[in-house]
Formats: sequence, structure tokens, C-alpha cells
Amino acid sequence: MIPVTKPFLPPREEYDRYIDGIWNRNWLTNNGPLVNELELRLKEYLRLDHLLFVSNGTIALQLAIKALGLKGEIITTPFSYVATTTSIIWEGCEPVFVDILPDKLTINPDLIEAAITDKTSAILATHVYGIPCEVEKIQQIADKYRLKVIYDGAHAFGVKLKGKSIFEYGDISTCSFHATKLFHTIEGGGVVTKDPEILKKMAYLRNFGHDGFERFNGIGINGKNSEFHAAMGLAVLNHVDNILEKKKKQAVYYYEILSGLRVGYPKTDQIEYYNYAYFPVLFSNELQLEKSMKALEDQGIGSRRYFFPGLNQLGYTEGNCPISDEISKRVLCLPLYHTLTKEEQRMIARILLRIQNN
Repeated sequence: MIPVTKPFLPPREEYDRYIDGIWNRNWLTNNGPLVNELELRLKEYLRLDHLLFVSNGTIALQLAIKALGLKGEIITTPFSYVATTTSIIWEGCEPVFVDILPDKLTINPDLIEAAITDKTSAILATHVYGIPCEVEKIQQIADKYRLKVIYDGAHAFGVKLKGKSIFEYGDISTCSFHATKLFHTIEGGGVVTKDPEILKKMAYLRNFGHDGFERFNGIGINGKNSEFHAAMGLAVLNHVDNILEKKKKQAVYYYEILSGLRVGYPKTDQIEYYNYAYFPVLFSNELQLEKSMKALEDQGIGSRRYFFPGLNQLGYTEGNCPISDEISKRVLCLPLYHTLTKEEQRMIARILLRIQNN
């Protein structure tokens, strides 16, 4: 069986050393020393001023919406994971879908202005597969209409734009540290902002609003994470450069061995530092995708229609997004993970090429 993805696990002894410390301290959660160490090391690695470690990427989005005090409508993308939209709805706001760019698959900034109303409070855009949104255009629109900007960077760990982390852009950026991500803490997420006041607010929000043992600063939620999750993050972080390099080599090899396949790929060639978090393939039509997916499945090989269907198709709110609708029917993510071998990649390529020629 070749799964579509597989979590990276560090050497057991590295993780165990952190676990031994947890046992000795008997400090399991509530802003423990490993959580603080992980936040510090992530800020150093990503060159960020502020970052909070939270329980998952969905809570990260909800904290961002709450911290910015958003109401009314939030302009967003239909081509993302369901949590991007449901977080907006969960926080009592209304998602307004804007279609995507056909080459990058991120939100089309040229369509945003037409979607702005007097109820619009923010733009929430996703760096799809780690491909950066057109952040400068989005910020210009946000400044013009006095809107907040949140970026869902669940896929974007390690991505750089103009010499700095992609998480530097927007009022708040969020990230997922789920086990399937290239950097993970089993379950987890992060919130990033340049504004220390917003950071302070999110710090209260993630811990029930606590401002000391007996004082509260507004209403909060339990968005904390544990020492055990932080331990995994610290152990994985020791290997993240190797993970990034391995994924890049695997992606480059896919491009080589799939050169005879009549498919397309999202545009990544002009990204300063791309993380190759996924390997999405754009088939010519949905039938070709379904035949290819079935052929892989018959040989015990996983793949994923990521993202399908588009979020505008799920009934949350109406949205005319023909490019997203069309792309979501043709995109398939192939296996990509640290221990995937060249032999396995060649087997995947042979199956896809054979189906195309049948």
C-alpha cells in the first residue's frame, strides 16, 4: 500500500528524550516549557517576531477572526479545505466567494473589489498547496476599503516571498501543524501577526480569557496545546530542512517521469522558496482523473481529490466560481511523503501513462 501521504516520525529516541522531561516535571499542559521552547524555535526558524502555538489550524482561523473583531461578510476562496469556510460561519460571519486564478489556484485579486459591500469586514485567502496569494494586490485593496486580511497558510510552512516568511503578510496568518503537514506536532496550529496588541489578544483568547488565575480579559476558548504535542514539534523541527529538501527532489523527479503525461500543474516556477508540500496534477477532464484514480487504487496506491468539491458547492452560501468549479473536477494529489521511494514513484508514473494510452 502506498498512501497519498504519511506523517514524518523523528527517531524514537529524540522524542523520548522530550517525553522523559515531561515525566520528570509532571507538567503536561497549560503553557509548559516545551510549548514555550517550540514557539521560540519556530520564530527563530521562520524569522518571525510573534507566533502562538495553538491546538489546531481551525482554532487558529477562529482566533484570528475573533481577535480582529470581524462581523458581517468575509471575502474568501472556494478552493480550500472546508475549515476555511466553516471557521467564518462558526464565528457568525458570512463567507462571500470569489473565484480563483487558473494558474496559481489562489484567490483572484482582480475580482475582489466587485464583491465588496458595506457589510464586508475582511478578506480571508488561502495559500493553496503553499503557492502564495498575490499578497500585494490584496493588501492594496484591503487598505483602500479599510479591510482586515487573514491568510490561511495551512500548506505554507517554510514558503518565502521577497526574502521573508509568507506568514509575515496580512494582519494575521494561520498555519496547520496537523500530522499530514510537512512540519507537524501531531495535532496543532499557529497564529502569526506583526502586531503585538493583536498577539496579546489572541494569547488571552486561546486560554479562556485568563489574565492571571482569578482575572479574565474578555471571553476566550480552550485553544492551548500540550507538552506532548510540543515535544513532537521540537523533534520534527530538527529534521524539517531535510524534509523540505526531500520533497523538492521527489517533486522534481515526478516532473521528469511524468513528462509524457498530458496533464498540467499549478504555477510554482516563480516562487522564491516553495515548499513542495503537495504534488497536485491537473488532468484534462474529470473522466481522465477518475480513471487514473481508480487505476492507482486498484494497485493499492492512494491519491486525493484535494480540493473537491469546491466550497461554493456545499450549500453554505451561493457563489458563482466557474474556474474553481472546473479545476476542482480535474485536480488530483499524488503520493508525496518523506519515505516515498523512486521505485514507487516510477510505479505510479507507469500506471498513469498506461491509463492515458489505453
